[in-house]
Amino acid sequence: MSELKTKPTEASVTAFLKAIDVPATRSDCRQLSALMRELTGQRPKMWGTSIVGFGSYHYRYRTGREGDWFVVGFSPRKQNLTIYLMPGFARYPALMKKLGKYKTGKCCLYVKRLDDVDRNVLRQLVTRAVKDMESGSWCT
Repeated sequence: MSELKTKPTEASVTAFLKAIDVPATRSDCRQLSALMRELTGQRPKMWGTSIVGFGSYHYRYRTGREGDWFVVGFSPRKQNLTIYLMPGFARYPALMKKLGKYKTGKCCLYVKRLDDVDRNVLRQLVTRAVKDMESGSWCT
């Protein structure tokens, strides 16, 4: 079984955020970092070269694959700002209806800018995701 490539590193989150070229994206990422730090009570950590994650959990799939991953996180991608909420989104339909302009993947929320979403709803989503992860419910 192949080893997971994205792992926590000792790289500086501050330096990573400072190096983001687009000022609006840099600002959005700093705001997300502050929000996730507040709601998780965890310090940000670089996972691989481009993901800022908060907290961690150990998973084991039925296939036998296992590893460690962050509870919530984000990454500034070229097309979108990707926000990772490991429980996924199916369990939050009422919040998703009120969130604003976004797209989703299994556990990824894609937004162009933070201004495209309702910040209070985003706070609620992150809070619920953290609580669900603490109870052992995550996206598989």
